[in-house]
Amino acid sequence: MTTAADRVSKRQVDKFEQRRRELAAGALQTLSERGYARTSLREIAQNTEFSHGTLHYYFTDKVELIMYCVRQYKAVCVQRYDAIVSDSDTPEGLAEGFAEGLAITCREDALMHRLWYDLRSQSLFEESFRSDVAEIDESLERMVWRIVARYAELSGEEPTCSSAMAYATFDGLFQQALLRHLAGSELALDDLRAGARHLLSHVVCA
Repeated sequence: MTTAADRVSKRQVDKFEQRRRELAAGALQTLSERGYARTSLREIAQNTEFSHGTLHYYFTDKVELIMYCVRQYKAVCVQRYDAIVSDSDTPEGLAEGFAEGLAITCREDALMHRLWYDLRSQSLFEESFRSDVAEIDESLERMVWRIVARYAELSGEEPTCSSAMAYATFDGLFQQALLRHLAGSELALDDLRAGARHLLSHVVCA
């Protein structure tokens, strides 16, 4: 499929991408608050300083804009956890850093994560989402596996599960915590921290 980016020359790519990043950042709040089904480019324009025409020039449709936003955000998430991996020199320190990182992002970026789960569910029905969602899912799975592999290395042990199983387990824990946090549970984040530490200690064995 031809995207908006295909309409510009190679000399303009850097400037074009910078503008797309600016537009995506400005649209992100509206997208995360309203979700996929309740948002159009026109509605985004009405809630930002950008005109509908400007948004439509830089993004073919709302699918391209939303996936661009989510892809950028998830890339930042991956970098955060990579820093935890590189900075940890004990299994306990890694577990604490990972658990706290999950709790912080669940609290501070709840609406963004809600948008991601919304899109992942929509990809079951809308083919236009599937390749992008699958690519993002794969990057998150690799990130989780780097945590697990480093924890095993620091513990002198071996993982007890596959990369896909580890991702499904931690993702399920996080999604349930997010649902409870959005519903107002005061225990959701503490339970997330405890659950992450518990699961990490059980995905490796001597």
